[in-house]
Amino acid sequence: MATAHAAAGGAARRRPAVLGDLLPGALARDAALVAAAAVLTGLAAQVAVPLPGTPVPVTGQTFAVLLAGAALGFGRAALGMLLYLAAGIAGVPWFTDGDSGTGSPTLGYVIGFVVAAAVVGRLAQRGGDRTPARTVATMLVGTAIMYAAGVPYLMASLDVGLGKAVDLGMTPFLAGDALKVLLAAGLLPAAWKLTGAARRR
Repeated sequence: MATAHAAAGGAARRRPAVLGDLLPGALARDAALVAAAAVLTGLAAQVAVPLPGTPVPVTGQTFAVLLAGAALGFGRAALGMLLYLAAGIAGVPWFTDGDSGTGSPTLGYVIGFVVAAAVVGRLAQRGGDRTPARTVATMLVGTAIMYAAGVPYLMASLDVGLGKAVDLGMTPFLAGDALKVLLAAGLLPAAWKLTGAARRR
C-alpha cells in the first residue's frame, strides 16, 4: 500500500505544470524554450500595423508574450522576455519595425513583457490556462500588467498627461486585446485536452 501510494505521489509530481513541460529534456529544453520565446516575440514585433495619431502600432507581440507565459511557466517565460529586452537594448533589431536601443517611447511595454510573462506563467502553473474562464482571467491580468508599464513610460517619453497617454497607448488597442484574450482562451485549454495531460486543480 505504501509503495503504491509513493508511486502515485511520484506520478503526480511528474505531471506537467505548463505545456512546455511536456517536451523531453531538461536544461537543453529550457534553454531552447527561452530562446524561442524571445525569437517569437521579436518576429511578432515585425508584423506591425501603424495607427494614425499614435506612435504605438498594432503588433502580435502581446499575444506572443501571453502565450509564452502560459506555455513556459514563470521562470522560462520571464527569462525569454528578459532576453528579448536585453538583446534589443544591446542592438539586436527586433523591437517593433526593426528598432533597437532605448529611444522608443514604446519601450515601457517591452519592460512590461517581462513582468507579464512571469505573472501569466505563475498563474498557468496553478491551472490558470486549463479552462476558458481561467484563461480569460489569466490573460486579462497579463494584459493589464503590460499597460501598467507601457502607458506611464509613454507618458514620460512624450511628455503628455495620463489621459493623453491612455488615448495613445491603450484605448485604440482594447478591442484587439479582447480578441487575443478570447483566442488564447480557445487555444490553451484545447492544447491541454489534445495532450491528454490536463488535470483538475
